[in-house]
Amino acid sequence: MSDGSSSSRLMALVAIFFSSCIVGIYSAARASSSLVLTPDPIYNRTLNDTLAEAVEEGSSTGLTRSGSRHPRWFPFYTIGRFSNDICTGNNLLLGTCVINGECSDNSGVAAGSCSSITSQAICCIYQRTCGASTSYNNTYFYNSNYPAPYAGGGRCSIVVTPPDSSICQLRVDFLSLSLAPPSGDGFCNTDALTITGGASQVPSICGENSGQHVYVDFNGVSPITISVATSSGYTFNRNWQFQIRMLGCTSATLAPAGCLQYYMPSSGTLASFNYVSAASSALNSIGVQGTRQLANTKYGICIRKAAGMCSITYSQVSSDTYSFTLTNDVGAVDPALLATSSVQSQECTTDYIVIPAPTQGGVSLASDRFCGLGLVSTTTAAKPFVVYTVTDGNEDLDISNRGFYLSYSQNACPIL
Repeated sequence: MSDGSSSSRLMALVAIFFSSCIVGIYSAARASSSLVLTPDPIYNRTLNDTLAEAVEEGSSTGLTRSGSRHPRWFPFYTIGRFSNDICTGNNLLLGTCVINGECSDNSGVAAGSCSSITSQAICCIYQRTCGASTSYNNTYFYNSNYPAPYAGGGRCSIVVTPPDSSICQLRVDFLSLSLAPPSGDGFCNTDALTITGGASQVPSICGENSGQHVYVDFNGVSPITISVATSSGYTFNRNWQFQIRMLGCTSATLAPAGCLQYYMPSSGTLASFNYVSAASSALNSIGVQGTRQLANTKYGICIRKAAGMCSITYSQVSSDTYSFTLTNDVGAVDPALLATSSVQSQECTTDYIVIPAPTQGGVSLASDRFCGLGLVSTTTAAKPFVVYTVTDGNEDLDISNRGFYLSYSQNACPIL
């Protein structure tokens, strides 16, 4: 074979090799560009609690992926890698740090920048009103025209669906909640907040409840519906704004089983729903001044045990003599006796709280139930730290009661 023929064959083989490489690269590029992306679990995952640990988003290819319903690829030189952290917007609401386009694609509100890596990263606030649905963490739900009052009439709802089975619980903070008050017998006949579809039982709630919160367990991946029903026949300056947060199944901030409410600080206050120091203006079924307590409730209020703490003490808020008025007639008692041991009772069958394994003044008590018109400072070392509250549907003899408003403080373990 001649040298010229050998050279020609060699050149042909080289050309075929490089042509195959080019075709392969081109095919891979087309396959990559035609990928159908599903929502990124990093974006939709729960951010267990405010300022939870960051999870970086991105891939080893240097391309950043959007978690929106309209996915997009961003070139590596446009955006660096950054975390979908919880952020505080310039409107002082909590949001999620995402790409600007992702926020607008999902009807979020851009509230300032949140990353020094790229100017396209913004703090996205998800705000929804009547008839909405959401699968986003830190969604805010409010009445139409909030903060203006809601005139009333009809039902205003939001449906919350967990993004996947890694989400186990919902926390709803009532940043603002002012609805028509209950009847004098404690029933939410005019307005009512209901939370349904979860695995937890949540009572109907009405009246004044700003600053309260509830935890609701998801029932698998089934949605939870938060609904406010109001009556147009009752004139009242209603308004509400809720912060809705999703908690992962492995979150350290999950509320324990049986806890409708869960307080994180080692000391603070807790109250029954619709607690206000002033008496109710509504009359009960026998025509006397009614109660502020909500009827037919049964739930637990838990406090997370802090490190090095072995017991917890509950007492009435000292500035409010009506801060423990659960049963009997407030008006029939000398005001000087309110909040004293003279009007504390443990013979409770209708409305009461339960403090497990209680002691008062270092002495163990025979019963864990408390009712009446006063609560002496009570300590327990039983774990978990929990107060159970129970009310029935008959308030005929419970006149002008407010409910309870208690302070709590955890006590350090003794040094042995």
